[in-house]
Amino acid sequence: MLKKIRHGFIAAAMASYGVVMLVLVAGINIANYMQTASMQDQLAMDLLLYGPRALRHPGEGGPPGRKLPGRGAEAEFITRFFTVSIDSEGETVEISRDHISSIDHETAALYGKAVLGKGREKGYYKDYRYLVRREEAGATVLFLNASMQLQFMGSLLLMSSFIGLGSLFLVFWLVVFFSRYAIRPYIRNMERQKQFITDAGHELKTPITSIATSADIAAMEHEGDEWIANIQKQASRLAKLTGDLVALSRLDEETPFPEKTRFSLSDAAWEAAEAFAVLAKANGKQYIQRIQEPLELYGDRSSIQKLLSILLDNAVKYSDEKGQICLDVYRSHGKVCIEVFNTCHLADTSNLDRLFDRFYRMDQSRSVHLGGTGIGLSMAQAIAEAHGGRISVKSPDGESICFRVLL
Repeated sequence: MLKKIRHGFIAAAMASYGVVMLVLVAGINIANYMQTASMQDQLAMDLLLYGPRALRHPGEGGPPGRKLPGRGAEAEFITRFFTVSIDSEGETVEISRDHISSIDHETAALYGKAVLGKGREKGYYKDYRYLVRREEAGATVLFLNASMQLQFMGSLLLMSSFIGLGSLFLVFWLVVFFSRYAIRPYIRNMERQKQFITDAGHELKTPITSIATSADIAAMEHEGDEWIANIQKQASRLAKLTGDLVALSRLDEETPFPEKTRFSLSDAAWEAAEAFAVLAKANGKQYIQRIQEPLELYGDRSSIQKLLSILLDNAVKYSDEKGQICLDVYRSHGKVCIEVFNTCHLADTSNLDRLFDRFYRMDQSRSVHLGGTGIGLSMAQAIAEAHGGRISVKSPDGESICFRVLL
């Protein structure tokens, strides 16, 4: 239980930080991409309208307007671009390569036709940012060399991703370290709660034993007295409830089974099921069991048998008159699976998961009549989780129920 709480705390903290870091990295790169693309589109548009003059600032021979970054006295010498004019028939009319030397005539023509074939007005092609200006006679495509900007965007993405991953690992180790301190108050409360249940259980044993003994003596003197019989019944139920509460409290410890061993699950299942098979048939119910041989499990044999007993006891108690009970124990995909099925009528199947809550009863009157304590399935869940497994319940038609344990 404590490991589960700590792991849940770590998972929640890392998920929150991971989402924040993902949004931050994505936001930085998207903002940089949009800003870079916008600046290049503005420059490409000015180059189409004003030619090389667009590279100068206003007042320095450049086009009218505000000063824009990347323009000035040196911009004309470092900015590389070329234009391709194509008529309405798709034929290349003119290619201007005065401000670039790395592209030949044929390559420029191919680039122009490839971009027009995309049907887009702007975007990236190879190492260039292109802008299309359409006219009645055809279209002019300006290609602005963006190799440096693309390289910078790639470097920024790579660097921010590495920083994000590195910080994620760093925060993970910090969260793992400090999680021990974060859950200490909860651990203290749980320890006090478990200690209280254990102490109360031990303190209650003496008066319960005394009541049961007195009731037994009184029953011998007043044979057939219904009041004394009821005292005996309730004392027995209280003793069982006290023992179950103490056992459940121990299952919540960090290491409830310090001495696990490898044992034959097949043999353990046969032993645990034998008494319930006889009981089911004595009550006129159909009992079927399929236990795969050989199955081995690393864990606590007695607790696994306790789990089987809880599930089979519930199946016998709550199955319909002349109903069907089925036990299956087998291996599936490297895991041990235990399934206990029984027919029964369920008026409401929306709260089946609550069956594992302590003292929850789906049918209050029937459960009390059958003598249940209300914590059996909670114990079954605790035993499954203590073995690194899980338990689930389903009722596909409301006329049957199946508990499934994966170990």
